[in-house]
Order: sequence, then C-alpha cells, then structure tokens
Amino acid sequence: MAANTTETAIGYEQARDELIEVVRRLEAGGTTLEESLALWERGEELAKVCRRWLEGARARLDAALAGEEGPADQEE
Repeated sequence: MAANTTETAIGYEQARDELIEVVRRLEAGGTTLEESLALWERGEELAKVCRRWLEGARARLDAALAGEEGPADQEE
C-alpha cells in the first residue's frame, strides 16, 4: 500500500530527483546491507512512479495527436 501512497503523493520531478539521490548513495557505497536493500527497494518504488508518470504523459500526448489528426482526415 505504501507504493500507492507514494505514487499519488509525489510528482515526476520529485520522484526523479529522489531516485537520482538513491542511485548516488548506492554507487558511493559505505552503507550496510540493510541500508542498501532499503535504498534499492525505495529506488524500485521511485522508478515505478516515474514510469507511470511517463506512460501517462505518453498516453495524453498520443490522445492529443490522435485528436489533431481526426478532423484533418475528415476534411480531405
């Protein structure tokens, strides 16, 4: 249920920025196994949030483009 809360609570830019920070911390090392696992899990959750935002944006763009093509096709 936490993933659903995160998905509705933060926007794309916030999720992306936090994901960048998670990756930076994982790459830097120096964390315990437990901390690394928690960071990995958070990163996966944030990646899903970003993916959903991008998929939604793509769907809206596709719908807008399809709407623009519709009347033009009818005029011809």
